[in-house]
Amino acid sequence: MIKMEGAWTALVTPFRANGQVDWPGYKRNLEFQIAQGISGMLPVGTTGESPTLDWDEHNDVIDRAISAARGNCRVIAGTGSNSTREAISASAHAANAGADAVLLVDCYYNGPSSLELRLEYHGAIARKFPSITVVPYVIPGRTGCQLSPEDLAILADTYPNVSAVKEATGDLERMARTRELVGEKFDIISGDDDLTFKMMADELIRASGVISVVSNVAPGAIEEMTRAVLSHDLNRAEQLCEALAPLFGIVTVSVSNQRQLGGTTLEVVDKFRNPLPIKTLMNGLGMPAGPRRPPLGRMTRTGVAVVRAAARKVFQNNPEILEPIAEHYGTDLAARIEDDAVWDALACSD
Repeated sequence: MIKMEGAWTALVTPFRANGQVDWPGYKRNLEFQIAQGISGMLPVGTTGESPTLDWDEHNDVIDRAISAARGNCRVIAGTGSNSTREAISASAHAANAGADAVLLVDCYYNGPSSLELRLEYHGAIARKFPSITVVPYVIPGRTGCQLSPEDLAILADTYPNVSAVKEATGDLERMARTRELVGEKFDIISGDDDLTFKMMADELIRASGVISVVSNVAPGAIEEMTRAVLSHDLNRAEQLCEALAPLFGIVTVSVSNQRQLGGTTLEVVDKFRNPLPIKTLMNGLGMPAGPRRPPLGRMTRTGVAVVRAAARKVFQNNPEILEPIAEHYGTDLAARIEDDAVWDALACSD
C-alpha cells in the first residue's frame, strides 16, 4: 500500500463555454501540478465536479491524470458514490487504469449508519480490491453521515489496504481519537486547507499531508508547507501557512447579498462552496477552469470581490506563491488582478 503524505491536489475539471470538458486545458493543469512537484493528484473529487460528470467523462478524467502522472507523482481516483455497486464499478476502472488509490466519500443523501458504511460500502470495496489503497473520505457537512473512528479502526484492522483517511470533519478531538485507535502507520490526511498545518503539527493527530483545493493555484507552496512539517521545520511551515491563509479563506465564501421582491429589498446570505470560489480564482488568474456545470453557477459581485482581494493580498505580500502561474500559463498576474473587467466578467448579473 502507498504512503499518503505531502500535498495531493483535488483537481478542478475545466470546462468550455459549451459545458464540455476542456481537455487541452486539463492537460496544461496536470503539467503545472507535476512541474511544481506535487506529491499526488485527485481527479473527480468534489472539486472536480464529479456529481455532474457522466461516467464516461469521469473515467476519462481519471485516465488522463494517471497517464500524465506516470513516473512523476501518484494518483488517487475519486470513485465514491451513494451506491456501492456504482463505487465498485468506478473503483474497478481506476484500479485497472493504474490508480494508486481510490477515495470513497461516505454515502450522501441515503445516509447509512457507521456500521453500514463499514460493512456494506468501505469494507465491501476494500475486500473486492485488496491490491489498491482504499481511502475513506469523511465529510459529514456534505454527506449527512460519517464513518466513526471506531469503525474506521476496525476497517483498517480487517483490511490492510485501508491505510489512510481523508478527514474533513473539522473535529480535532475526533481526529485525535482516530490516531489513538489506528496507530502510527495509518495516514490521516487533511481535507481542509485551513486546518492542515494544525492537523500535521498536533502531536495528538500527526496528519501526514493534505488533499488540497488551494494547490490548484499554489501547488509548490503547499507541497513545501507539508514537507516542512514532515521534516520538523515548523517555523518554515507556519510561515507558509500564514502566507497562504488568504487563499485558504476562500475555499468557501459566505457573503450577504440583496434580493428584490416587488418593492422590497431582502438580505440573503449566499454560501458559495467549493469548487465555485477556486474556479473563479483560476479564471481570474488566467488558468483553464471555465464555467461550472449547473446547479453551480457564478458568484455575486460581493463574492467575486472576496476572491479577488485574497489573490491581491497574496500577490502583494508573497508573490512567489503565485508567480509559477505566470511562468507556466504566460499570464500577467499583476495586470489581471488589477483589471476590473476580468473580475466583473466572472460575476452573475443577479
